[in-house]
Amino acid sequence: MKIIVLASGSKGNSTYIEYKNTKILIDMGISCSSLSEKLSENGVNVSNLDGVLITHTHIDHVGGLKTFVKKYSVPIYLTEIMDNDLDITIRNKEYITEDNITIGDINIDVIKTSHDTNDSIGFVVKADKEVVYITDTGYINKKYFKKIFNKNVYIFESNHDIEMLMNGRYPHHIKTRILGDRGHLSNRDSAYYLSHLAGDNTSHIVLAHLSEENNTEDKALESLNRALEKENKTIENIEVAKQKESIYIEV
Repeated sequence: MKIIVLASGSKGNSTYIEYKNTKILIDMGISCSSLSEKLSENGVNVSNLDGVLITHTHIDHVGGLKTFVKKYSVPIYLTEIMDNDLDITIRNKEYITEDNITIGDINIDVIKTSHDTNDSIGFVVKADKEVVYITDTGYINKKYFKKIFNKNVYIFESNHDIEMLMNGRYPHHIKTRILGDRGHLSNRDSAYYLSHLAGDNTSHIVLAHLSEENNTEDKALESLNRALEKENKTIENIEVAKQKESIYIEV
């Protein structure tokens, strides 16, 4: 399985996953031209994608979608609520109505996340290896813990350092929103979840969607490493996703 985190952050998010002959994308928060260029650099023609999965409709996750659907006939997988929220005409769409879908050689579990939008979801992408993709959520419901436990790869939100956020320049209502159950995972919360979810099968963790304003790579990594040490766990590959640099993983 090949995984490329093409972009991650408040200005745009997109991740490519390939297994056998199946090529999918999670989110399209970067421009269609940037997406095409980044995929081309990795030997992938954007028109050959088998599907695009949408986690939610905030601009940093769908910013390139309007141009994309005009140019390409790749199926877009999203919920009906998301479709109704978008000011985009999507002709080739597949509504996500179940908690499991299949695209080619890839099977995908759908989990509900908690974010300040009308609908938001995360995914467990399953083939010979399994990838958990969760960003933009205030918490993770315990009922999903079994589905996301001891997977090979975690692409997981670690959005903010609480102290930096509270001492920063954001208005109080924005701080409250970010910290709330429909906001974003802090370094502390992300580290807690990951230190309990990661297991013997886990080879890679990618900390994603870091705030440029209220976080640093060092703080996010420090929180996770401290939590893993407390649980006596060691993960061989831990990286921080960036806004303008891709992360390549093969498992």
